[in-house]
Amino acid sequence: MISEQATGYPGYDSIISKDKATIGRILKDNGYRTSWFGKNHNTPAFQASQDGPFDQWPIGMGFEYFYGFMGGDTNQWQPGNLVRNTTSIYPYVGQPGWNLTTAMADEAIAYMKRINTLAPEQPFFVKYAPGGTHAPHHATPEWIKKISDMHLFDKGWNQLREQIFENQKKLGVIPANAKLTPWPKDLLKEWDALSADEKKLFIRQVDVYAAYLAYTDHEIGRVIQAVEDLGKLENTLIIYISGDNGGSAEGTLVGTPNEVAMFNGVEVPVEVQLKNFYDVWGSDRTYNHMAVAWSWAFDTPFSWTKQIASHFGGVRQGMAISWPNAIKDKGGIRHQFHHVIDVVPTILEAAGIRQPKVVDGIKQSPIEGVSMAYTFDKANTNAASKRKTQYFEMMGDHAIYHDGWIASTKVMRPPWVTMAPVSQDPAAFPWELYDLRNDWTQSDNVAAKYPAKVKEMEKIFWAEAKKYQVLPLDATVATRLIAPRPSITAGRNVFTWSGELTGTPNGDAPSILNASYNFKAEIEIPPGGAQGMLITQGGRFGGYGFYVLKGKPVFVWNLVDLKRERWEGTAALAPGKHTLEFDFKYDGLGMGTLAFNNLSGIGRSGTGVLKVDGKEVATRKMERTLPLILQWDENLDVGADTGTPVDDKDYQVPFRFTGKLSKLTLTIDRPKLTPADEKKLMQATRNNKTSE
Repeated sequence: MISEQATGYPGYDSIISKDKATIGRILKDNGYRTSWFGKNHNTPAFQASQDGPFDQWPIGMGFEYFYGFMGGDTNQWQPGNLVRNTTSIYPYVGQPGWNLTTAMADEAIAYMKRINTLAPEQPFFVKYAPGGTHAPHHATPEWIKKISDMHLFDKGWNQLREQIFENQKKLGVIPANAKLTPWPKDLLKEWDALSADEKKLFIRQVDVYAAYLAYTDHEIGRVIQAVEDLGKLENTLIIYISGDNGGSAEGTLVGTPNEVAMFNGVEVPVEVQLKNFYDVWGSDRTYNHMAVAWSWAFDTPFSWTKQIASHFGGVRQGMAISWPNAIKDKGGIRHQFHHVIDVVPTILEAAGIRQPKVVDGIKQSPIEGVSMAYTFDKANTNAASKRKTQYFEMMGDHAIYHDGWIASTKVMRPPWVTMAPVSQDPAAFPWELYDLRNDWTQSDNVAAKYPAKVKEMEKIFWAEAKKYQVLPLDATVATRLIAPRPSITAGRNVFTWSGELTGTPNGDAPSILNASYNFKAEIEIPPGGAQGMLITQGGRFGGYGFYVLKGKPVFVWNLVDLKRERWEGTAALAPGKHTLEFDFKYDGLGMGTLAFNNLSGIGRSGTGVLKVDGKEVATRKMERTLPLILQWDENLDVGADTGTPVDDKDYQVPFRFTGKLSKLTLTIDRPKLTPADEKKLMQATRNNKTSE
């Protein structure tokens, strides 16, 4: 489970245990130089700060060099969570047009050249995981224009799906008898039913997505070209997997200019997107994602999308493998059933390396994957797959593959529905059954025809689930984002800083969501005045900032870039010492309601008061607050700001405070449910179960 949604159960705690040495560590111990570029969504969020520990970071798991972003995604224009080894870096500051997609390729190329120059015979391993095509879709203007001018998507998602299916058949990448799964008319609009405004917006969204994909692919091509330029392509194994666990449905039914809004349950109307974001779509002014229907179309010929583990639209990816010295069947197509856990055994077999039995004195667990190297031989084009069984599970949705059959639970929650009560009994989800030997796309559910087979497959699933720590099944989604988990801030309600400290990631920062809180800053203004950031968390796409602007104290809440609540002093601060205070009283019941499968306690109203030297200078009520998450690729910063501003009209980063910040104190008062509150919530839970 990803770190932001980790829970305390084994298998879900986001920790890679010491009995499972990574491919980086194994290859490093066998003489390889090992590196990792791009996305690192492996480090637990509660261990991602500069305090460490670093054993769950890439360099602590056998990768000698790391250049990438910590977390699930990032702003490609201004990645606030970019790290070199263990040091936060901000190379984009003062560099208009800088983009991580290109910078990452440059870094990888420079790394390989360096290794080759110093030791030409030195083998190396590169894990290369660009942000594309995970949101946000940040392509350069040149790529956006290039793709838009091709008018690839003007006929809409239904015809696109037919075209993709036809092309797949022509290329032979799907079997000749494969069926196209039906369009979900009960869930997604057909293209011809859209308004002109909807079509205009949705074409813009997908053009930028496709530009991002093409741009990313081009930069990957530069990295591969560098390998060839070194004269090493013929004897280099390249495994290329394209996808985001299936197309992502996290853009809402109408797309979004800000993915942070979606994860807080906010859908941005089409008219607002057209008016405020159409012309800047894909630029650093958006954290953009496209409408669900495009993602469904890009999962052709399958059904469903990312987050749905039971159906191939959510898990099946295209993969290409190149190794000219060993693979002679250039362009050959293979259909054996394999899983991503089979990649490591394939690399080890190709390198002639056995899994170590002991690493650092710790006995290693057996690698659970099987090598795909047997498929390299053309004679094995139609050989039986060496992977016989594989479970799938994500947020309660689950499936089991075994010997050409797959039993899949019925999808009970569309993945774009994130802010609603969820099933408390995913083990009871009804089963579907597909014979993949004759039904490659899961288009014909034969569960009613073969009930005994369903029972057999179900029994295999529970055995595999027990063996691989899948239990207990948990169907919660967005609310996992604020579930309690280990943290250097856990159990604390008072936090103190002095001077400048930037780069504390959200998972290691105190959260003020769904709570009352008080910021108190003891500062000194020099003669001539001062300005700058006192404390901020988040940025352009969601967060707060407490700062001095042109001498006046300001507190801003950025509500996912759609609205900004602002408190501002009336006069500039005189030279000398001052105490600035922002006090917020929250009206809701808080996160405790989530234990009752009830969202009523989060995202509620509250009143903020800004004070200067004990005197109230601004009071304002917020009718809504952010319920779940701030911008995750940004940090908590004190004394300056990294990443992006919470309000571009006020300042640009780093906006370092030019006075003296002697002390800043944050005190949090989290709501506690009373017995009466709990009684009402229990009754509401019972009423919901009765209505179901």
